[in-house]
Amino acid sequence: MSQQSEMHLFAPGHSGCPGCAPSTVLIHVVDTLGKDIIVVNATGCMEITSSQYPHSAWRVPYIHSLFENAPAVASGISAALKAKGNHHTKVVVIAGDGSTYDIAFGSLSGMLERGDDVIYCCYDNELYANTGVQKSGATPIGAATTTSQAGKVHHGKEKERKPIVEIAAAHNIPYAASASIAFVADFQAKLKKAAQISGSKFITVNAPCALGAGFDGSISMKVARLAVQSRMWFLFEYENGFFKLNFNPKVAKPVAEYMQLQKRFRHLTPEEIEKIQKLCDHHYIEMLERQKASDAKKIVFDAVTQPPSTPPASPSAPAAPKT
Repeated sequence: MSQQSEMHLFAPGHSGCPGCAPSTVLIHVVDTLGKDIIVVNATGCMEITSSQYPHSAWRVPYIHSLFENAPAVASGISAALKAKGNHHTKVVVIAGDGSTYDIAFGSLSGMLERGDDVIYCCYDNELYANTGVQKSGATPIGAATTTSQAGKVHHGKEKERKPIVEIAAAHNIPYAASASIAFVADFQAKLKKAAQISGSKFITVNAPCALGAGFDGSISMKVARLAVQSRMWFLFEYENGFFKLNFNPKVAKPVAEYMQLQKRFRHLTPEEIEKIQKLCDHHYIEMLERQKASDAKKIVFDAVTQPPSTPPASPSAPAAPKT
């Protein structure tokens, strides 16, 4: 086990919870992208658990930024590298959903609008895990948190999550994607694709928080997998404006099967769960329509951008007879 742990660029011994899904996200980010990176880590649970002075779990260059300015710090580092003639070192932002969806939302938008050469990776545990399990813009509808409590008047969060990948893609960046820590091959492929693209890249990774959502850490991957299988979370990507749904189960798991594993949903009535099920079904239809529209757009795009074929040469006219 100790020999295996030495292989990882995110070291063991951090103070993350047993079975911490976001910690697993960090392992795959740095191992997939390799040593030639600089990590900018926004304040959050992964910063607290990995870099408490004088210890660090990072085996790559690392800088801790504030909740609100990780994208700006990364933009500055990227510009400095380019000014020094370094076009190979990748700058990677690692931030939670609290920073990404909410506190640094303006800074993130600025980075994307400028097209700065940064890979932005959000470990999305759907709440503010570091500061007391408050709701964030990523918290799913119906979930109970310390600021969206389940009581007589309000019954958990009453609004749907912010569509952060679609918002990122709307900045006309070359790559934006949604991934899950339970689908590692898909996640790694998206990281590798992002590393080969110049400009701003955005990936958000579903990584449920055992402590905040209320389940045993030993089933973190089961919970994450069920989120995708029940269509509470989708795997998709936008590449140069074209949409692709990466995983489409023929038979979805019931939303109730995903929710019953988590304390944050246990206050919901069968009627409320059924409403959420219908929302998920509706979003699935939207995804299929989005795929259909993107495929049609791709056909038109290819037709317009492909060079015209050279028309066949006309047969030469026969020579006039000599007189």
